Amino acid sequence: MNDKTNWLDTARTVAVAVLLAFGVRTAVAEPFHVPTGSMEPTLLVGDFLFASKFPYGYSRYSLPANARLFEGRLLGHPAERGDIVVFRLPRDTEQTYVKRVVGLPGDTVQVTGGVLRINGTPVTLERIADFEDAGAGGVARRIPQYIETLPNGVRHRILHDGHLTAVDDTPPYRVPEGHYFMMGDHRTNSLDSRVPEQVGGVGFVPAENLIGRADLRHFSVDFNTRLDDPSGWLKALRLNRIGLVG
Repeated sequence: MNDKTNWLDTARTVAVAVLLAFGVRTAVAEPFHVPTGSMEPTLLVGDFLFASKFPYGYSRYSLPANARLFEGRLLGHPAERGDIVVFRLPRDTEQTYVKRVVGLPGDTVQVTGGVLRINGTPVTLERIADFEDAGAGGVARRIPQYIETLPNGVRHRILHDGHLTAVDDTPPYRVPEGHYFMMGDHRTNSLDSRVPEQVGGVGFVPAENLIGRADLRHFSVDFNTRLDDPSGWLKALRLNRIGLVG
């Protein structure tokens, strides 16, 4: 076997690997990382996750480079209340957000006194132990934590520090057909559908903008740990967070 044959075999192997990676990223799952704390305690800054493409089918925003090969969604299925979704921000589709679906098409969603109401009924909240986090610079944080139960029975943890802001008392929002109402699990630290896109918020999210459902954390690192010191690298790994997103 000569050098030319070796080079051609290597090139073929690399090409097949690239095509397989491209196909998986396009059709199966796409990797993302979490840069903010808006989905605490479910997702932490430094979590790396896969967004599955199968649950919602495919749109231009689930394709590489937002390729406009077709309109709407192919093989699409509606998102379910409680899903954690990666999507393109409606007012700037270059930005990618991850939030939880709380409002479906036709729902009326409102927040009063920090409590989510869906179609006029407040969700059930159960107070549990505070969420504890080392925080930036090792300064410990304790944030009031609750289990929220959505109308379809989905239970998940949310955070609310008890200080009411403008997004804790909203007008009723009627979710248009073909759209979803998204909220972050850290209710006092999330820019989401409670703020209309016309004033710099998220607003209603079109079904076309969904990229995929956040199903699996494949890696997690604590960026509050000093990474300039190699002795802290293992400490920074949060191996206990690898697994299904819930």
